[in-house]
Amino acid sequence: MAATSAPAGARVHPALRRARLRRQFDGWAFSAPFVALFIAFWALPILASLLLSVTDFGISDLRDPLGVSFVGLDNYSHLIHDQVFWKAARNTAYFVVVGVPVTIGLGLLVALGLNHAALRLKGLFRVAYYLPVVTSIVAVAVIWRYLYNPDVGLINRLLDLVGISGPNWLGDPQLAMPSIIALGVWRNFGFSAVIFLAALQGIDRTLYEAARTDGATAWQTFRRITLPLLRPATLFLTVITTIGYLQVFEEPFVMTGPNGGTDQSGFTASLFVYQQGFRFFNLGYASAAAYTLFVFIAVLAIVQFRFLRPKS
Repeated sequence: MAATSAPAGARVHPALRRARLRRQFDGWAFSAPFVALFIAFWALPILASLLLSVTDFGISDLRDPLGVSFVGLDNYSHLIHDQVFWKAARNTAYFVVVGVPVTIGLGLLVALGLNHAALRLKGLFRVAYYLPVVTSIVAVAVIWRYLYNPDVGLINRLLDLVGISGPNWLGDPQLAMPSIIALGVWRNFGFSAVIFLAALQGIDRTLYEAARTDGATAWQTFRRITLPLLRPATLFLTVITTIGYLQVFEEPFVMTGPNGGTDQSGFTASLFVYQQGFRFFNLGYASAAAYTLFVFIAVLAIVQFRFLRPKS
């Protein structure tokens, strides 16, 4: 105790110094594999893509990477005038603006139902609602693509039974994105439900008892007690869901193809990056688009934290 509380500048005992160095060495030794993997497969690619975004790097430059030309911010200025990019940005914004509130709202409704005292088999319902979250998105998207098939899909077959001619869900430019959003909501609302349910179970029940004693209605209790106390969970889910939906890729890729289907109605920002980078091999331009998306995600997350964070 005396050694650890010695004043600054005091001579440290050699044994204590060796013990500290040994602990530091052990810590670095255990963390070295993760640090090496992080640098090799995360940090270096991020830095490399940042450098690529200010060059005209293409597939022809793979033989001579050092011969690539520096173009500065030309890739970013080109994005401003690229109508295909803006089409992808609008589709992505549509996906986020519609998908995020529906996903979080449906998750909250399910959580409120699961939190009801009279509900039985709660564990079974939790697993059922959460199962789509852990299911392979590619497999799910393939199944939903067949469900949406205009000729033999289950949805249109059911509509035929009631005399309704089903549309071409993924081929109609007006219905393609809502159809993809439906898949996204179905797959992700279970995660929101689990988070909301955990938050609901953490609320002190005496608050509700006091509200009932004061004659508060169910809506007043929900609005004045439940919603404010769910604010941290709502912030977390809003940010996480928004980030995920801004990067939506697998669903439109599998269901509408790499070009986004008819009139590019399912074309998203991530598909634009994929198309430029891995189909046209404009790696510098694709990197600029990816960093533009990253900056937008960061700014939007900051705004969400600013307006949704719990009030002290």
